[in-house]
Amino acid sequence: MLSLYQRWLAAIKAGRKTHTLIGYLLQATRYRLYTVAMPEITPRSIPSSAVQHLLDSGYASALARIFAARGITDSRQLDTSLAGLLPFDSLKNARKMACLLADAIAAKKKFLVIADYDADGATACAVAVRGLRGFGAQVDFIVPNRFEYGYGLTPEIVRLAAEREPDILLTVDNGIASVEGVAEANRLGMQVFVTDHHLPGDALPDAACIVNPNQPGCSFPGKHLAGVGVMFYVLLALRAELRIRGQKTEDGGQKLVELLDLVALGTVADVVKLDQNNRILVQHGLQRIRAGRACAGINALLHVAGKKPEKASSQDLGFTVGPRLNAAGRLDDMSLGIDCLLADDAETAMQIAARLDALNRERRSIEAEMQDSALAALEQINRRVRHAHYGACPEPVEAACLVLFDETWHQGVIGLLASRLKDKFHRPAIAFARANDGELKGSGRSIAALHLRDALDLVSKRHPSLIRKFGGHAAAAGLSIAEADFGNFATAFEQVSGELLDESDLAQRIETDGALEPVEMSLEVARLLDGQVWGQGFPTPQFNDNFVVQSQRVVGERHLKLRLNMQGKLIEAILFGHNEPLPGQIHAVYSLSVNEYNGTQSLQLIIRHWRNAKK
Repeated sequence: MLSLYQRWLAAIKAGRKTHTLIGYLLQATRYRLYTVAMPEITPRSIPSSAVQHLLDSGYASALARIFAARGITDSRQLDTSLAGLLPFDSLKNARKMACLLADAIAAKKKFLVIADYDADGATACAVAVRGLRGFGAQVDFIVPNRFEYGYGLTPEIVRLAAEREPDILLTVDNGIASVEGVAEANRLGMQVFVTDHHLPGDALPDAACIVNPNQPGCSFPGKHLAGVGVMFYVLLALRAELRIRGQKTEDGGQKLVELLDLVALGTVADVVKLDQNNRILVQHGLQRIRAGRACAGINALLHVAGKKPEKASSQDLGFTVGPRLNAAGRLDDMSLGIDCLLADDAETAMQIAARLDALNRERRSIEAEMQDSALAALEQINRRVRHAHYGACPEPVEAACLVLFDETWHQGVIGLLASRLKDKFHRPAIAFARANDGELKGSGRSIAALHLRDALDLVSKRHPSLIRKFGGHAAAAGLSIAEADFGNFATAFEQVSGELLDESDLAQRIETDGALEPVEMSLEVARLLDGQVWGQGFPTPQFNDNFVVQSQRVVGERHLKLRLNMQGKLIEAILFGHNEPLPGQIHAVYSLSVNEYNGTQSLQLIIRHWRNAKK
């Protein structure tokens, strides 16, 4: 029998698209993916005791229910004052690194920041450069081009960095897995300071100092800091150390606060959990942006996206600014994005932001083409599996994951493709693109029930030579494999996913905050919700209820403008990306928004999901 790889080569010679390998793989392993099932709408659990405590603390009824459903049991958990930030003392090695940094600054040693090519890495780099320069350091940066050097502090990037003759390499948002890279730096006579937040592997690099809340022995409670948050904490420790030494810092206590717009952007864009500590960082970063005190780069990125800084939200950071910044690392070189964040004048920042906006439009086009090809391949598999059995196989079963590769896919966009497919099919998804020297680069996204990095670790332990490199989080990870091993990896990952997930894990659900009373469906409540920080682990509120569709019309050729009737109350609503008429009665999942037109604000529902409610 021909191997999967041999079948794939035959497919290429026959002129067929290489994603037909997916079909061969699923045929061989008896897996299929059906059309996406109608998701189940599930109200969140709302502890009544927590609601009552929040009501007694003065919170409006709707907010009390929403916060209680997110695990808030005490109003103190909602405190977003800077005084509520976790102290850096329990962050392992923060004081040690502060001493090393202070010594190096005093000795006028040269720093080179080694950044990552995503928004978290870019903002962490900008925070490091701005913060260290503010304390008198000589510092520059370099960011690996993902297409030439890959991720992290590799031996190759260390040798490239050595050409600049730095004394110290400072990693941001990477380095915890760079055992070989740190060894190479040590061999070349450079010290390495690692700041990272990713989960460590079995061995830590032999760096001069490592600050990572997720490293062994670290008791810091804020395990969900983004890379930019870790770097910010290192600067807090450095400032304290300089003051102990009697050095008057330039900031007078305020300089580091000026970096919080960058911290907020990186934290939201990296989709880390917004625990209380992260919400404090994001809240104060947003306040700076809304007050017109953001750096020129963030203001410029908001401007090219048509957003007003004074109305900026965490959603704007995650879905507007972050993607434009990420576009540099996906299609070009993240140095462009970092230059934007380091620009001190509006004109320079606007010029760079315009280039980033153009790259983001190109990225969207590439992503759409890749998604179309992936969905076409999956549909082809469904048709084949529905109409045939293979060998002595019994009736095919549902796949627990998606592992995809196409020779035409762009390496910089596979993470976004994996995210879209994960959302659509509610399964862990890994998309691969061709790299150099017979290698495939993969980027994966996972559902809540499967810890992606741990799953890859299990595959690696069972098949030691299969994965060349991997790393990441519970929800996202990257890896490298030999192109010839694609079929073997897909089989192994499907086996692990099938063991770790059961049928209920793969059932798609939409969690809501239940129904709103008609009196709560108001502009006032929408404004209250707008004033909060929402994101990963602290999800934006959405509700569900029945409505009568009073009127509907298409706007902008692609969207449906609605007037809905809820128990006699008429409410404006919009359904984006849908221009077909709705039935007369719908059950809808929706969120509240503040719509502004000609200087007047009004309530508008944004419909997230709907189904026919007529019985």
